Amino acid sequence: MQTRILPELLSTADGQRADAILRNCVHCGFCLATCPTYQVRGDELDSPRGRIDLIKTLLETGEATTATRQHLDRCLGCRACETTCPSGVKYHQLLAIGQRELERRVPRSLPQRLIREALRRGLTSSLLAPAVRLGEWLRPLMPGPLRDKLQASRLPPSEALGGTLARSSSGRSNAHAAVILPRGCVQPALDADIDAATVTVLQALDLEVLQPPAGACCGAIAAHLDDQDRAAAQARANIDAWWPLLESGAASAIVSNASGCGLTLRDYADWFVDDPLYADKARAVAAATVDIAVCLQQYRSRWPERWTRVAPQAVAWHPPCTLQHGLRNADAVETTLRELGFDPQRPADAHLCCGSAGTYSLLQPELASELRSRKLAALDAVAGEVIVTANIGCQRHLSAASARPVLHWVQLLARR
Repeated sequence: MQTRILPELLSTADGQRADAILRNCVHCGFCLATCPTYQVRGDELDSPRGRIDLIKTLLETGEATTATRQHLDRCLGCRACETTCPSGVKYHQLLAIGQRELERRVPRSLPQRLIREALRRGLTSSLLAPAVRLGEWLRPLMPGPLRDKLQASRLPPSEALGGTLARSSSGRSNAHAAVILPRGCVQPALDADIDAATVTVLQALDLEVLQPPAGACCGAIAAHLDDQDRAAAQARANIDAWWPLLESGAASAIVSNASGCGLTLRDYADWFVDDPLYADKARAVAAATVDIAVCLQQYRSRWPERWTRVAPQAVAWHPPCTLQHGLRNADAVETTLRELGFDPQRPADAHLCCGSAGTYSLLQPELASELRSRKLAALDAVAGEVIVTANIGCQRHLSAASARPVLHWVQLLARR
């Protein structure tokens, strides 16, 4: 694709990166078949190819309209187009550049800015957990999208599990290795059982679980909401908290049990590629980040016999977009599930997003609801008493409308 990026933009790192990405696109249209919003709307401007054209126009002319913003906002950021693209177009990087430039040239309305600022602050606040508990009591009075997120967990509390987060930081005296489990922000507030289950499983492998007091949100929420400065600040706080443990050998890996967070941590290498103070540390943190399933495979020899000596159990399996299109680790989870005695059943069109996508389901409720309905219809066609997934956003989004419990797969394992 020929490009004519504005000279003032082409002189910047973003402009040069966008120019290279645009030149890789051959407009083949393969991405249309795997784009969830195009499948729903049938409008090419709501497809990766259409959005690439909109971003190209913006970067070449500096001109954009509220319609440009609307089509970019409708993108889920699921990266399904990237797994389909034969040219290796890094669409998610181009989208982030386009959104930053659009934010600079066409400011949002005051109501939109206020809503996004409330989400940026509220979802990463230390007060989120008590707010969620209050919200569960007031759930019938909440707007639909918020009511979905505030559905109470169908599982018993984390105290029923063998390991607890309160004990995990000190580990066990006979642990042979240590790993970092990020504290996160939304997941502990919405379903603390997932972290407790993860600790139980990791301790069963004789691993010490470290949770440094510093560090919280990975930066994904701010990045979703076009606040790259805040996302970078949160990322630096995490790097500063984890880097000393990795450098000294006190921890061998960062274990992610939320694929959305895991993908963001892996993206740190790209976020800080031009930062001389953080580039090396960010690459090290990204390289040390592994999904919980990958960690289990690395310590396969330590699995207790009781984990695998079980009757096969069918489960409906929803691989999150961040896992299959971002981290590209869905096969590792499925392999682990099978070796643990589960029989993961993939639904039709498993590559399509469920509609959660971070804050997307709050900001684009109609599209998110339609995508969820399609996903649940596909999942209803496969066997299993429960639906399992690997990301808190998908879990909450699907659970709000599912007749079956929707769990993180590690929660099932922990109850062994």
